[in-house]
Amino acid sequence: MSSHNQPQNGNNNRSQNKQQPHPPVGGRRGGGPGALMPGEKARDFKGSMRRLIRYLDKHKWLILLALLLAAGSTIFSIFGPRTLGQATTELYLGVQRMIQNDPLGIDFVRLNQILVEVMILYLVSSVLNVLQGYVLTTISAKITYQLRREISEKLNRLPLSYFDQVTHGEVLSRITNDVDTINQTLNQSLSQIITSVTRVIGVLVMMLSINWLMTLIGVAMVPIAMIFIRVVVSKSQVYYRQQQEYLGHINGHVEEMYGGHVVLKAFNGEAASIARFEDLNDTLYSSAWKSQFLSAVIMPSMRLISNLGYVSVAMLGGYLVIQGRLNVGEIQAFIQYLRSFQDPLLQIANITNILQQTAAAAERVFEILNEKEETPDVENPVQPCEVEGAVEFKNVRFGYNPEKPVMNNFSLKVEPGQQIAIVGPTGAGKTTIVKLLMRFYDVDSGEILIDDVNIQDMTREDLRSKFAMVLQDTWLFNGTIRENIRYGRQEATDEEVERAADMAYADHFTRTLPGGYEMVLNEDASNVSAGQKQLLTIARAVLADPAILILDEATSSVDTRTEVLIQKAMDKLMKGRTSFVIAHRLSTIRNADRILVLRDGDILEQGTHESLLAADGFYAELYNSQFVAQIA
Repeated sequence: MSSHNQPQNGNNNRSQNKQQPHPPVGGRRGGGPGALMPGEKARDFKGSMRRLIRYLDKHKWLILLALLLAAGSTIFSIFGPRTLGQATTELYLGVQRMIQNDPLGIDFVRLNQILVEVMILYLVSSVLNVLQGYVLTTISAKITYQLRREISEKLNRLPLSYFDQVTHGEVLSRITNDVDTINQTLNQSLSQIITSVTRVIGVLVMMLSINWLMTLIGVAMVPIAMIFIRVVVSKSQVYYRQQQEYLGHINGHVEEMYGGHVVLKAFNGEAASIARFEDLNDTLYSSAWKSQFLSAVIMPSMRLISNLGYVSVAMLGGYLVIQGRLNVGEIQAFIQYLRSFQDPLLQIANITNILQQTAAAAERVFEILNEKEETPDVENPVQPCEVEGAVEFKNVRFGYNPEKPVMNNFSLKVEPGQQIAIVGPTGAGKTTIVKLLMRFYDVDSGEILIDDVNIQDMTREDLRSKFAMVLQDTWLFNGTIRENIRYGRQEATDEEVERAADMAYADHFTRTLPGGYEMVLNEDASNVSAGQKQLLTIARAVLADPAILILDEATSSVDTRTEVLIQKAMDKLMKGRTSFVIAHRLSTIRNADRILVLRDGDILEQGTHESLLAADGFYAELYNSQFVAQIA
């Protein structure tokens, strides 16, 4: 087990105890648990959309307001063509009067009155439409905020086994890309749906008021269009799901490659990385192209169908004018209404296609929200005020895969203040002990006690507050040095932060840096050295002042002088505290109170450094092999 969890973020994305089958999309299981494979449709389109609609229920009054604004905007706008048709009729009659030498001619006063009425109608409609857009934008922003908050809270409740299976890029894709897709749909498409539905109803009423026969011909085009839309949507749904899935895979691949770009270049892995990216990108391109093509086909096809309707209406309207049953202005108004009737239908058709992508995104978001959470804390937890640091493992059995236990019957008793070193080959179970102590995982059977209290009877938060960890893989976040040290105890004063840094031998070099304690560390803290990063993490642990320490020897990648400083700082930190030291260089644990030699999840040997060497067993073999390797 070469990976070590960071207690600050609770993630372990490199567990080697549970090997996953190599997926067809490369790397770790980028699709996550339950992700669809290419070519599959969304498993529960209707269910995902119903669940998304439930988020709208919480804003029903705002939605009602938006509906009223949309109805008002539609009412004012649909009277526009009818009123404008009156202007056309008045102009037509005026021209006829001029031809007949009627002195009245064109009544410009009446014409101007009609045009002013049209202007007022459209102006009021536009104002109401803007207000409706403001309300719907507010709704979409609130729902997006709620979704991201729920995902963030959910991620903190997920067991680490979830992060063993899903890449960081895949999780980020669901939080960013998929939620953004939902946001765009709610912000734009929801507005179009409300406006389109109200407009269709209002325009249909106005069309019937002009002529029912022309209305029948115009509406007859709708079933043809709906059949066409249904066929296209059924084809595009598959590709929209695949597009969202492979977008997540690409994010995961890019995040991994750029996160490990130094190793990538050191081993000349650029070609393989590019090839992998090209493979994923080709699949994404193919699915995106097909989905976008099918989406683009809808509008031109719908236009063709609607134009057929215009031709039929124009022919019938001309005949009715000749018969004297309609006037020219009514034909003009009807054609405008017909376009106003079909445009919302075209929008609804386009929105229907967009909803396929939204359903795919929503389903991926809900997959995270549906994930099984870690075992909840007990209802009445034990809250020990003072922890002396006694630790006991009693007959612990545990396996990352229940069928392949890592520990079979592990027992260990540690007295308060003891320094326990844990050694053994890779995969022996060293890191597993730490994960079980911190309840990153729960035991399958047996129990772990701290001061005779079962850790499962404590809340995880209270339990982890008794520990501090200094790991081989340092973790510092993008922020000032002072903020990184204060992460150990958020309420600490500036003086306490600086005192902790001084105890960890980090004060001197910090003051020499530009900005001192206010210097901002970049995302991977590469603007300080490896040794300085380790001293800062030790300062953070000093500030936390825990009862129990977990230390992963961190001097293997630093210079000799810094190694001495780190060792001194760790000795200060361990003084008077129960300490578990995961040791890789056996020469650094000679003074440990007890050394545990693990193999295959069990204690093979235990004792002091001298007693284990005298026993001439597995520990002596490990120690001598390192000694010989150092001489060589």
